[in-house]
Amino acid sequence: MTAPLEVSNVKKTYTSPKLGAVDAVKGVSFEIRPGEIYGLLGPNGAGKTTLISMITTLENPSEGDIKVFGESTQTNSAFTKKQIGVVPQEIVTQGFFNLVEILQFHSGYYGVWNNKERIDYLLKRLGLWEHKHKLVKQLSGGMKRRLMIAKALVHKPKLLLLDEPTAGVDLELRTSLWEFVRDLQKEGISILLTTHYLQEAEALCERVGIISKGSLVFNGETQGIIRKLTRRTVEMDLKSIPNWTLPEGVQLLGQRENRVTFSTPSEMSVGALLAGLSIPSDLLLDLKTREGSLEEAFLNVVQKGASL
Repeated sequence: MTAPLEVSNVKKTYTSPKLGAVDAVKGVSFEIRPGEIYGLLGPNGAGKTTLISMITTLENPSEGDIKVFGESTQTNSAFTKKQIGVVPQEIVTQGFFNLVEILQFHSGYYGVWNNKERIDYLLKRLGLWEHKHKLVKQLSGGMKRRLMIAKALVHKPKLLLLDEPTAGVDLELRTSLWEFVRDLQKEGISILLTTHYLQEAEALCERVGIISKGSLVFNGETQGIIRKLTRRTVEMDLKSIPNWTLPEGVQLLGQRENRVTFSTPSEMSVGALLAGLSIPSDLLLDLKTREGSLEEAFLNVVQKGASL
């Protein structure tokens, strides 16, 4: 099956009178699988926006190629634009039109006429139905964000690019948008998600790519990078503290009376930890664990330069 998005050794170089040639994107390669939510993560200035601009044909790569459903964005941009829906980070709206008019206009951009059924569905699904006759300038920031998503979906794209879709929205709306994104995935839409909310990427994305200083430093399963670059915290309440020797890779984080906290490699099971510490089961009163997070793994890569 053809990949919805295939980025192959893409490079983007800008020329500055003062700095000369500056590589904003340096040989990036990844693909999105059919029906997948793929997270593209990175700090500000890492090259994410430049990469998205090339995927959406706003810019051309200096080297390499980008294909959308098998067609090069450089040689068949018209096809690309019909297949992609884009929710940009910045809210761009025409404030003096109402919501129905905006979505009718946007349908027309793609040559889609008599699109009432689709427009009505999106307005209802995104909680905008009761506001459909309001001028856009009268909407709250959260409603404008939802309108941007409706605009991106009005022509039924097969590939959706979400650039910080929940930026500046409250927790309730963020949760409902997560649910909506999952529903889109169930409908077979493939999604490229960029976000600064690492919890969001961990919840939604089976695979992620991490871009730093223009280079893709990780591309793989979300849980894989968490296991590789984070540690598990294990807290135990014991009847008494036995003598122990810490197993290899285990750290004692703290002890308060009969409560002890350890840090262990993610791949070490709790059973292996107890056996390694020679703690008999009758001494154990309570045990709690906390797994590492994508945010911890991300910081280890971007800030600490952890090896992958």
